[in-house]
Amino acid sequence: MFWKKKSKTRIFDGGTLLVATHNTGKLEEFRVMLGGRVEKLLSSGELDLPEPVEDGATFLDNAKIKAQAAAKASGLPCLADDSGLCVDALGGNPGIYSARWGGAEKDFNKAMTLVHDRMQLGGTDNTDAHFMAVLVLAWPDGHMEWAEGKVDGNIVWPPRGNQGHGYDPIFMPKGESRTYAEMSMSEKNAFSHRGRAVEELIKKAF
Repeated sequence: MFWKKKSKTRIFDGGTLLVATHNTGKLEEFRVMLGGRVEKLLSSGELDLPEPVEDGATFLDNAKIKAQAAAKASGLPCLADDSGLCVDALGGNPGIYSARWGGAEKDFNKAMTLVHDRMQLGGTDNTDAHFMAVLVLAWPDGHMEWAEGKVDGNIVWPPRGNQGHGYDPIFMPKGESRTYAEMSMSEKNAFSHRGRAVEELIKKAF
């Protein structure tokens, strides 16, 4: 068994947990945020698991797809995250397509430039945006728990900072003068979209 008890909400047993990601930066964030609650943390990349087609219509849909696929393939409880940058001036894009804006090579310098160029083409001064994260914890038998987190902010240009990953260099959270990429991991995790989602999931399932 991979849980402490079975009830309306299932509690993870604290043993081995798989994270459905090939992104080492994302894995390291989870390792820090779940410190002390997981005996061993593995990634899909380490197990050489294939990445499923993410054809859902929402962050939750895609997180479920990733979590269920990896849990079934590995036989382990699996935590999957689907997250993205939603820019008001771009109608909420790139949103669930955030990773795809970097192309097949997942080049986020390319993706950030595309966000900037499309905002410029729109001729608007509106830089409002938010980061969204949805986490799904799935067990091999199909049971799932989930949580979400959101952080409002603004797009800045040019990119600033060399910490973090993805779109971090162009996102400045509300009330901050620094981008995510100008913060240490602990500073970012304290209030990031993923950090907030983890906090909610810990309350529910850890």
